Formats: sequence, C-alpha cells, structure tokens
Amino acid sequence: MQSSRIASPAANPSCDDRAFMASSASAAAPWQSGLRGARANLVPGLILQAAALALVVGYYREAPIQAALAKLVEFRIRAGFAFGIVSTGLVAGVLPFLYLRYAGPAAAVGRRYGWTQGLGLTAFWAYKGFEVDVWYRLQAHVVGPGHDAATIAIKVFLDQFVYCPVFAVPVTAAVYELVDTGYDGSALASDIRTPRWYRRRVLPILISNLGVWIPAVAIIYALPTPLQLPLQNIVLCFYTLIVAHQTKAEADRRDGGAKPAAAGVEIRTG
Repeated sequence: MQSSRIASPAANPSCDDRAFMASSASAAAPWQSGLRGARANLVPGLILQAAALALVVGYYREAPIQAALAKLVEFRIRAGFAFGIVSTGLVAGVLPFLYLRYAGPAAAVGRRYGWTQGLGLTAFWAYKGFEVDVWYRLQAHVVGPGHDAATIAIKVFLDQFVYCPVFAVPVTAAVYELVDTGYDGSALASDIRTPRWYRRRVLPILISNLGVWIPAVAIIYALPTPLQLPLQNIVLCFYTLIVAHQTKAEADRRDGGAKPAAAGVEIRTG
C-alpha cells in the first residue's frame, strides 16, 4: 500500500500481499499518514469485504456456488504452487502496472514506471504468490484447517500482527523503494541505514491497511485452505486496481496544477 508511488499489497497479499503502494518519506507522524491512508481505503475496503463475505456465505449455503468452487479446488490442487505464482503475479503486478501506464494521462506515473520496473514488480508479486501460499499451508498445518471462530482469530493474529509487521510489509516496502529508485541498491541501503526507516516506511502502511485487511483475512480464513489464495487474489486484484486508480488520479491532479490529495495511498503485502 501512499503519496505518488505505484501501488504496492498487500499483503501477505493481504498485507502483502499487502504493501502494494510504497510510501515516500514524510515529515508527518506515521500514525497520521497511516490514518489518512486508512480513510482513503475505507469505502473500497468495505465494498470488497462485503463482496468477499457474500462469496464465502454462498459457498457454504448455495450448492451451485459450492460446486463451482469445488472445481476450482481440483484445479488448484493439480496446479500446486504454480497457481499462486501465476495468479498473484498477474493480479498484483501486471494489471495495476498496465492500468497506471495506459489508462488515462497520469504522465508522471507513466514516466516513473517503465517496462523494467513493471517486470520487476511482476516478478516480485509472482514470488509473493508462492510465499503466501506457503504461509496459508503452514498455518493450516500448525494451527489447523478448521473454520471455527477460535482458529480464524489465531490465524488473523499471526497474519496481521506477526507475519505482516515482522516480514511481509518491510520486505515489500523495501522492494518498492528499490524499484522507485530505478534499482539503486546504494540509495535503498542508505535510506534503510537512516534512523527510523521502519517508522517512516513501514508503520504508515501497517496502520493504513489494518481496517481493510483484518476483516478481509478473517473472511479468507473462513474458507478451506485450497480456496484461501484464490479469494485473496480476488480481493487483491480489485483492491490494487482501486489503489492504482487513486494513485493515477492524484498524479493527474498534480500534473494539472491542482492541489494533491490529502491522503496517501497504501496497500498491504500479505
């Protein structure tokens, strides 16, 4: 998931998949930047949560939906890890990049992110698809595959308060910063060595995404393990496109001389 940078997600693709928009340095306190991002994400997040919840309810209550998703489970099992690699690379890397580059003017964004950056981000999100798949499987193995409230609560806690802040969001923020500098590793290393890198770059993303992704991952974990990554990809796809649209709109306002939007936009990586 901020100022004028390309979308970064979520989060676990939920966080990473969740920090799809990397943040530029800001003098504002991280919670202020994070809350601005949270306000910008509120309505899109509620819409996506409602759609995801409707799909989960339909799976458990409607035979046609359950039958259709059963076929997806079969394909998902046959495809193995390749499913997550391809699908996540597509929905979190390729589609937002193409939207930012070709949908409307947004000249500043288009110039900043060329094909080299697009390929790098797609490769990163393809890897994230593998990582999140492993994460979901690991939780099913350690915590259990159940869908009761206690199991879901434990998985949400581990996802949002361990995996995301400790690993997923910091890595995603660093990758997007690297891409934003044109793959200048020395610039990234210098910024990381600068005091309070986590506070400046990671904390605003974490704060801005909690309202969207805590409910979203709770809904995702209500499904059987083979369906969790497909649902996460659906939420991530629409969420990253929404954030890409917000990013492009902000760039258009700046290019047109209008005052920039007050809130930065962030996405999670998990």
